[in-house]
Amino acid sequence: MPIPVEREKVCFVSGDAECAAWHYPGTNGALVIMAGGFAVTKEPGTDVFARRFHEAGFGVLAFDYRRIGESGGQPRLVLPVKDQLDDWQAAITFAATLPGVDPARLSVWGFSTSGGHVMRVAARDPRIAAVIAQTPNVDGLDGTRNAARHQKPLAMLRFTGRGLLDAVGGLIGRPPLLVPLAGAPGTLALLTTPDSVDGDRALNPGDRHPDWQQAVAARSALRLAFYRPGRDASRVRCPLLVLVCDQDQTALPGQALAAARRAPRAEVVRLPGSHYAPFMDAHEQAVDAELSFLRRHLLDRSAAESPAVGTADSALL
Repeated sequence: MPIPVEREKVCFVSGDAECAAWHYPGTNGALVIMAGGFAVTKEPGTDVFARRFHEAGFGVLAFDYRRIGESGGQPRLVLPVKDQLDDWQAAITFAATLPGVDPARLSVWGFSTSGGHVMRVAARDPRIAAVIAQTPNVDGLDGTRNAARHQKPLAMLRFTGRGLLDAVGGLIGRPPLLVPLAGAPGTLALLTTPDSVDGDRALNPGDRHPDWQQAVAARSALRLAFYRPGRDASRVRCPLLVLVCDQDQTALPGQALAAARRAPRAEVVRLPGSHYAPFMDAHEQAVDAELSFLRRHLLDRSAAESPAVGTADSALL
C-alpha cells in the first residue's frame, strides 16, 4: 500500500525497544496520540481515523506497541498490559517534542482494550488535555463473564490451559504459544463473541494489511481477565469522551457507561451497531463526534472551561 506524503515514519524508545510510529504533522498545534486495539497494529487500527483528524488540522502520532507491527522487542506478540501503558507514557513524552506541537494540547485516542488503556493513562498523566475512549473494554472480569456466554466450556478450559502453559514456558524462555484474536465459538481464540469476527472485515478489508498477524501470546490474553481500567475513570480530570455502540457484544456498553458516570468531565456518545461499527456503518457519526470533541477541548479553550451541552447523540454525565 503506498505511503501518503503527508505522514512520516518516526520512532521513540520505550523500555528495552523502539516503538515505530506514523507522525501526521498538523496545522493547529494540537496532537492526537493513537494506538490500535490490544494486538492491532497502527495501520488497521488507527489510519482511517488518523487521516480524518489530520485533514481537520490536528497532528497525529499513531504508534505500534512493543513486540507487534513495526516496533521492536522480543518475544513477539507477548503484550503485558504494564508494557503497553509504559509505551503510552513514552509516546506522550515523545509527542510533546514534535515540531509545531503545543505540549498543553495533547489528546489520547484508543479503542477496545486501548480504549481502557487511555483512561488509566489519563488518570496518571496530567499532561493529557483530552481523552477519546472508543468502544472501550474497561472491566476484564465483566468481559470474561460475557465471553463465557459465547464460548463452549471445553474450549474455555483449553484456552485457560494454553495460557497457563504459555506463562510457564515464558519463565524458561520458550517461544510464546499463540491464540487467534477472534474465532467462532468452540475454537481456541481470544474472542468468540458474535461481533468479534467482524474485526478482519472492519480493520483489514480486502487483506489491505497482510503483515498484521492477528494473534497474541496466550499468556497475555489470559491476563486481560484481571485488567479493570474503568476503575481509574474517577481520576481522569480532563475531558473524556466515551463512545459506545448499543449492540456491542465484545465491550459491553453498560460497563463503559458506568465508567463515564464516575469521570468528572465525561461526555458520552451512543451509536447504533456492534463493536466495530465506528470503522464501518457508523464511521461518519463517530468521526464527527470525535472531531467536535477535539475542537471544543483542544482548540476552543473558552468552551473547554465551561460545561458541555448535551445533544440528541451525546450527553454530559
